[in-house]
Amino acid sequence: MPVGRLPSGGDGDAPAEGSGPASLSDKALHRPGGSGHLPRMSFPEELAPPFERDAVADVLARLAARGVYLGTSSWKYPGWRGLLYTDDRYTYRGKFSTTRFEKLCLAEYASVFRSVGVDAAYYTFPSERSMETLMSQVPDGFRFSFKVTDEITLKKFPRLERFSSRQGEANPHFLDAGLFRDAFLAPCIPHREKVGLLMFEFSHFHPSDYARGRDFVSDLDRFLGELPTGWDYGIEIRNRSFLHPDYFDVLAKHRVAHVYNSWDAMPPIDEQWLAPGSRTNPDCFGARFLLRPGRRYQEAVDAFAPYDRVQDPYPIGRETLVDMILTCLRQPRPGRAYLYVNNRFEGSSLGTLAAVLKLLDLQRPHLHPPL
Repeated sequence: MPVGRLPSGGDGDAPAEGSGPASLSDKALHRPGGSGHLPRMSFPEELAPPFERDAVADVLARLAARGVYLGTSSWKYPGWRGLLYTDDRYTYRGKFSTTRFEKLCLAEYASVFRSVGVDAAYYTFPSERSMETLMSQVPDGFRFSFKVTDEITLKKFPRLERFSSRQGEANPHFLDAGLFRDAFLAPCIPHREKVGLLMFEFSHFHPSDYARGRDFVSDLDRFLGELPTGWDYGIEIRNRSFLHPDYFDVLAKHRVAHVYNSWDAMPPIDEQWLAPGSRTNPDCFGARFLLRPGRRYQEAVDAFAPYDRVQDPYPIGRETLVDMILTCLRQPRPGRAYLYVNNRFEGSSLGTLAAVLKLLDLQRPHLHPPL
């Protein structure tokens, strides 16, 4: 189903009267019979296979060798003790040490997983020391995908305490390619082989930020043209009405990936995945399975912590993730897929991934070459 282009006039992000659909928000992609273009997968919704460390590590290593980097959003979760983490490693004087755990658990995470999404870089620029600390704990072949610091992606500072006197003010460094190069990218350069997708996450823009979606696309076009080449970049947006062909065209022009995101106010991730033109970089793509559509972040935190088990399975989300993996495995030339699951998606990233790998295992007879 084609998605119409932005109208040439009119206020806001909506199309002019009678101009046709401008985004996925106007007319969702239909999924006849509940399956759409995704392969119909037989997988009981209630099935929750156990997280078996050794088996998971083996499959994730083979996936990474084929360019599929499957991981979680962050890693410092005490609720994963006994599933992924071994208490003996973090015991001090006979007691579990939270400080020791937070300092050392990345190494144990990297003994099973081959990639992780790093949210911390969104809040402060990385330093040479912080990068060295991360990189020294993981083996060769591991990939960190970083959210780029919000000093680059916020058009206006929100009214949050951490912004102090800048609350509500315009950000003079919004889409500042020079600042990104000097303050963010420079500390990454010595560790280039362990850097995966660099993700620019743009919070929801209000009409006072951009009266028209095409104005954001124009600014983004300029910014992407100024970025150093040779890195995997991704754009994640939170305005559902910005998901139109002009946006995808600009990303394709610069070979930058659209980051498919499952978020409360965005179209479901399967609709984004099926959107024509959404594969904007033939060499790589990224996805973040963050929240089930319609569920707010704090609601998920309150319901799911400490994230030790799946509490609300989301079958179409799982099927979409499997389809993304299969797409990367089946493409004629090697590519890279950076795919991350958040605890707030179903209740536990580990449980979701165990279910996804079980579903993937059911597809093995159809894989050529086999995984």
